[in-house]
Amino acid sequence: MESILIIDQKDGFGPEFGKLVSMMEYARATTIEEVKNLTVEELDFLYDEDANSIGMLLAHFAAVEKAYQIVTFENRDDLTDEEVASLNPGLDLGNPGQEQINGNSIDYYLNHLAEVRAVTIERFKALPDEWLFEQTPFWWNLQANNYFKWFHVFEDELNHRGQIRIIKKMIKKANKKR
Repeated sequence: MESILIIDQKDGFGPEFGKLVSMMEYARATTIEEVKNLTVEELDFLYDEDANSIGMLLAHFAAVEKAYQIVTFENRDDLTDEEVASLNPGLDLGNPGQEQINGNSIDYYLNHLAEVRAVTIERFKALPDEWLFEQTPFWWNLQANNYFKWFHVFEDELNHRGQIRIIKKMIKKANKKR
């Protein structure tokens, strides 16, 4: 935590990967801080029939990162149907997520996130910085580099962390009504 606010080179990484990993570590540390003390009931809380729970969002973070491992490390345009099926319901969420992603402790989610991240970090260590700048067609058939794709992984987490904060406020409000 001492260097969490420093975006710079990191041991074991090229200069650009060091910056990327610094940003990813900050995003993850602040997510963990937000959720680390939640109960199973709080992780499963749904504020309406269309909502995502906090547990679902944590599962989504892991599924998105695994998807980007496949797409970027294997230099592929997309996931296979089998890969999508193995990553769901965490990838797409929705009603299947509500039905299947529940009853888990915070340790379950945090351990899964750590396992997925460990794979990412090991792969990053083996790649040259130039890999981050390799471009392929991406959304809307526009060119994107691997740097952007991995930026999106933690940008998605930050975006949904805002949702987690709102859900936590809704939980407090619901608990006050009891």
